[in-house]
Amino acid sequence: MLRVSNLRSGYGKMVVLQDVNINVREGEIVAVLGPNGAGKTTLLNSIFGLATIHSGEIIFEGKPIHKMSPHDIVRAGISYAPQLDNVFPNLTVVENLQMGSFIRGNDPTIKNDIEEIFGLFPEIERRRNQKARTLSGGERQMLAVARALMSKPKMLLLDEPTAGLSPKAGASLMKKIKEIRDRGVTILLVEQNVRRALEIADKGYVLVSGRIIKEAIAEDLRKIEIEKLFFMGAQ
Repeated sequence: MLRVSNLRSGYGKMVVLQDVNINVREGEIVAVLGPNGAGKTTLLNSIFGLATIHSGEIIFEGKPIHKMSPHDIVRAGISYAPQLDNVFPNLTVVENLQMGSFIRGNDPTIKNDIEEIFGLFPEIERRRNQKARTLSGGERQMLAVARALMSKPKMLLLDEPTAGLSPKAGASLMKKIKEIRDRGVTILLVEQNVRRALEIADKGYVLVSGRIIKEAIAEDLRKIEIEKLFFMGAQ
């Protein structure tokens, strides 16, 4: 579904990623693991049209998207829940979800889709008329993922969805992510918590200092000490 080939990207003249190659098949959860500053967020930003592509290509469903705007990438079927600034704090939960469906115009099924989202995330359904700024950290992250789903994407990019959450809230959100995949949405997941990510992922990539240093199925990655690779790859 998604192929990133020989990607060299960053911000302006600054290069962050060097010769990055990843592949995501339809129906997979693929985890990108690595230490802080490795370039994980830059990878997602590159896919979503928010970074500077110096060379390489990004192919989604057989079509190049690396020269497209984020707006057009959403229309192509990719949605993004970034780690920070991922909800509209002064809008209610329902209004945030409505904003997530902006590319669908006056689609009459939006209202039903909001109710379906609430079925997946009952925690935020109880807060449906509250401003997003009043939600707990876990509820805000659920809302961010839910908002991203309102464009009805084929692929969902998630950047550190459990960052700052309690172990209980983080585990709950990971279960939701797995359920989203089971409903037919392919997921590319950046996650700092290695073990938690590999519990739900099909395969993973280890990204260190802007380069992929290991690729393997999740089962094999669970058998090694990933954190040691972080330091080895940085040397």
